Amino acid sequence: MQKPLSKRKFLDTICNSYMETDEYEVLHSYEGDIHHQFIKNFTNQALNSLQNSGEPKSLQLKIYHVMVECLQNISKHAVHPENDAESDNYQGILLIFRNTKFFHLTTGNFIKVERIAYLTELLTYMNSLSRRQLDDLYKKQMKEGHLSEKGGAGLGFIDLRRKTGNELAYKFLPFSDTHAFFLLTTTIPRNK
Repeated sequence: MQKPLSKRKFLDTICNSYMETDEYEVLHSYEGDIHHQFIKNFTNQALNSLQNSGEPKSLQLKIYHVMVECLQNISKHAVHPENDAESDNYQGILLIFRNTKFFHLTTGNFIKVERIAYLTELLTYMNSLSRRQLDDLYKKQMKEGHLSEKGGAGLGFIDLRRKTGNELAYKFLPFSDTHAFFLLTTTIPRNK
């Protein structure tokens, strides 16, 4: 039986699998602790880079807002696979890459295996909604939504779908008997 990969090698393998494709230009990649100060510093740096990219301002802002939402989701909902201890730092990844038609933002973080069914059902539901249904659900959650114990009202995935206009792609990679790695990819058209 093969020994399971360490957390570090596991994250390295995921990042490398995305980086090795010729189809995309990788603009940013990060693997490590995701915490409030990191989000602030990284998003400011990425916004400066986007401003020099020649992309339209509206696209730059959309990418920025999607990136902030994705990173905040990690900081609110990730767990530590070793001990599930609460902390301000969570291991995760962020990759920003593009081709001629799209920008893609992929984030990843560890979750407990028992959350897979819930997230699959939620994301399948979100992906099935029309723009109008998403807008109505967003308004309803803003008005009536109940905060979870981690502070979310379920608005993150709704907002990502509304901002990008595209379905959210996701995968759950097995890590251990109790934990998986949740990958979420948002796709933003370059020509809108």
